[in-house]
Amino acid sequence: MDIVAQASASPPRIGMVGGGFMARTHTRAARTVGARLDVIATSSAAGSRRAAMELGYKAAVTGADFFDHDLDVVHVCTPNSTHAEHSLRALDAGFHIICEKPLAVDAATARTISDRASALGLGGTVPFVYRYHPMVREARARIRRGDVGALLTIDASYLQDWMLNAEDDNWRVDSGSGGPSRAFADIGSHLVDLLEFITDEAIVSLVATTRTVHPRRGGAAVTTEDTVALTVEMSGGGIGSVLISQLAPGRKNGLVIEVAGSKESLRFAQERPEELWVGRRSGSQLLMRDPDILSPDAARLCTVPAGHPQGYQDAFNAFVADSYAVFAGEEREGVPTLADGVRAALVTEAVLESATERGWVEVEQR
Repeated sequence: MDIVAQASASPPRIGMVGGGFMARTHTRAARTVGARLDVIATSSAAGSRRAAMELGYKAAVTGADFFDHDLDVVHVCTPNSTHAEHSLRALDAGFHIICEKPLAVDAATARTISDRASALGLGGTVPFVYRYHPMVREARARIRRGDVGALLTIDASYLQDWMLNAEDDNWRVDSGSGGPSRAFADIGSHLVDLLEFITDEAIVSLVATTRTVHPRRGGAAVTTEDTVALTVEMSGGGIGSVLISQLAPGRKNGLVIEVAGSKESLRFAQERPEELWVGRRSGSQLLMRDPDILSPDAARLCTVPAGHPQGYQDAFNAFVADSYAVFAGEEREGVPTLADGVRAALVTEAVLESATERGWVEVEQR
């Protein structure tokens, strides 16, 4: 059955907070799943009207009027520093939430959101959507059934170039809007979530180095990092290296994870999502996405036949479909919950602490 067809039969009524790139991505996914696009709010009345017209929402509002609408789910796609405020207001109004990462700019606030949802009996998810590439699920299934053996090493990186020059600027640079971490909270959190998801292990300690290459952008001082390098120790005893950069010329969205076990290695590259490299001492294999030969969890996420490429938006569509299904009381495998958002915040704080103290830091577990 198609992953979209697996969403709840009753289309949810959704509200969107925010009108930028991520709001457009969320909206495309919600429309694909069949959600009712009821209301959108941005920081200005004119912006809300423009976003409603462009994205197809029935109503455009600002401020508290948003929470007067009768909704099922609120998508929070605003600057990082406002995620907690909007998420808590949505939960208090009785709505499930899908909140962009980071869930909050500190772990304590992220935990408050998760605890509030639990206390109110409401659901929440965070779009760590790279989990929804079928070949990621295949890698996870192979590790879980013992094909890889004991995890020995990890080599992971997430490289982009959109902040390469000092003239490149964005609201995320400002810690007041984006929080105390930029490169790690923005893309490193995706990489670590995927690493822990695939391996079914947790980072228990790390040592981090960060660099702010351009001390000024857009005429203002920069206090957030451009690059991050980590050495990590996993709960099963394996070790690994993790590199994050938003200043890697030519790399647009170069997320790569390679894990080496005592029996075989696996490598997934997000820019080549149809492939999973399986390395063995006696010979290696390039496994292509084909639902007929994949594990059930991976095959479930194949929305088109083999040879017809799936990509980022397909992964996002599947994530939103699963989120709505979970909110409706159904079971779905591997959905990134608010607890995963808390976990990302904990790792981010450990990275910043290690970079400041210049030493190993134990990562608080859930």
